[in-house]
Amino acid sequence: MSRYRIERAGARTDAMPYGKYRPFKPVDLPDRQWPGRTLTRAPRWCSVDLRDGNQALIDPMRADEKLRFWDLLLEVGFEEIEVGFPAASQTDFDFVRRIIEQDRIPDNVLIQVLCQAREELISRTVDSLAGARRAIFHLYNSTSTLQREVVFGMSRAEIIGLAVQGVEYVKREIERIPDTEVTLQYSPESFTGTELDFAVEVCSAVAEAWGVGPERPMIINLPATVEMSTPNVYADQIEWFCRNFPERDLCTISLHTHNDRGTGVAASELGVLAGADRVEGTLFGNGERTGNVCLVTLAMNLFSQGVDPELDLSDMRHIRAVAESCNKIPVPVRHPYAGDLVFTAFSGSHQDAIRKGMSRVDENCWAVPYLPIDPSDVGSHYRETVRVNSQSGKGGVAFVLENHFELTLPRPLLVEFAGVVQQVADRDGGELNPAALRNVFDATYLKVDGPYALKRYDIANIKLEDGSDGTRCDVELSIQGQALESSGEGSGPVEAFVHAVERSINERFGVEHFHEQAEETGSAARALCLVGLKDADGGICWGAGASRNTLTASFEAVLAALNRRWQGA
Repeated sequence: MSRYRIERAGARTDAMPYGKYRPFKPVDLPDRQWPGRTLTRAPRWCSVDLRDGNQALIDPMRADEKLRFWDLLLEVGFEEIEVGFPAASQTDFDFVRRIIEQDRIPDNVLIQVLCQAREELISRTVDSLAGARRAIFHLYNSTSTLQREVVFGMSRAEIIGLAVQGVEYVKREIERIPDTEVTLQYSPESFTGTELDFAVEVCSAVAEAWGVGPERPMIINLPATVEMSTPNVYADQIEWFCRNFPERDLCTISLHTHNDRGTGVAASELGVLAGADRVEGTLFGNGERTGNVCLVTLAMNLFSQGVDPELDLSDMRHIRAVAESCNKIPVPVRHPYAGDLVFTAFSGSHQDAIRKGMSRVDENCWAVPYLPIDPSDVGSHYRETVRVNSQSGKGGVAFVLENHFELTLPRPLLVEFAGVVQQVADRDGGELNPAALRNVFDATYLKVDGPYALKRYDIANIKLEDGSDGTRCDVELSIQGQALESSGEGSGPVEAFVHAVERSINERFGVEHFHEQAEETGSAARALCLVGLKDADGGICWGAGASRNTLTASFEAVLAALNRRWQGA
């Protein structure tokens, strides 16, 4: 071990002072039920892009951007949307008023407004809701041990009193808007850092103050305001709460997970298994610090398991484009289901498996290796699933040629050409896009410099010596710049041409492989011919020819193969 490595090993504890942190205390729930459950239906979704997501932006959305995002959320199918914090921002207040006064809220959609448990803020928030048919009033106050001690210096009883007083203010103020049906949502902020018995106590006091009942609904939102534990512990917290909350049957239990540990999606999924009914989050996970839970990923995870996500994400490119434009934040290229490269394989073994899987797709049961969903279900194209670089193999090369150019190479030629591509990719680095890959093919097999060129040819039907029908080919070749005429006979035009060329160059060779296909349609149609010539030593040399005349394409392919052999290919 080098001196540097020894010094680093000795300094590890000082470099990472892990001892200053304490492990999160697990929940005592030995008979937990959530691990044996399966997600079989979508939760109620609530987008908080326009509030929680917006407050996390370096450049918050302007009015027209918020409206564009609002329209997108409606297109996707959200029926609950948190539209702002009206008492904290004039922009938010004006936006809420705009969508109400312009009658932009569909009858099936509930708008949600956020407010702290403070009298003057509650009054202002209620002002913003005047004229709305229905709304969710999202009331919150911090309840965690750390917040009580460090921020507020308040006891448990004082925190409960603050929450209950906030509810009373809401009840009083909404009497001013009797035509608006208001549902209360209460969040014990930083639920994950709150003692579970206290979380139940404060939420129960709030529910009682609200007068929750069958005709007076309420939502209890249990946020992982800061993600503090592994997802299984969060699930235990949710299950424990649901078991011990007296008003559970009268309330919707909602989740709002952040992604500080990078496991927000898992925490929400397990939280729903543990008994939650509803999930708040943002498209693509935008939010404070590492972000909110990504609703796109959650919904698509359900979709991939055969569960209706109850959101329309079929035009993922459009959804992503609007989100990126309004947020001014790019969606990562490896973002699940939505990133530019999420369905793309560069690895040769992956590409080969995808190509084989795509050749036997069953429309009623998707089962393609390395592709958990059909890319077309979210508006992507199969051609984008495979791209070629130095890590790719013959399967990837074949996939790109087949899907972008409808060009199917015989296997021996494919194996050879994949080696050519590997050399180019290693030499130049980066990706060979489809056009570049085709250029490599054409330069290698089609546009080949060498001594042999076709000047003209004539074809005639004849009788062969054995009395069978045959073909005579008279050709004029250019060999090393010199014109040379020759003729040959055979059972068909290609055989006759080969014999004529053999006489011209005084060498024997034969056509071992012959493949012909149309490349285009209509007036631009042309034939592409691939020929593998076998010489006297048994070696195979490939060439290609392209022409609107199929015979010309065949003859050009033979000469291209000869030119490549002359080059030493």
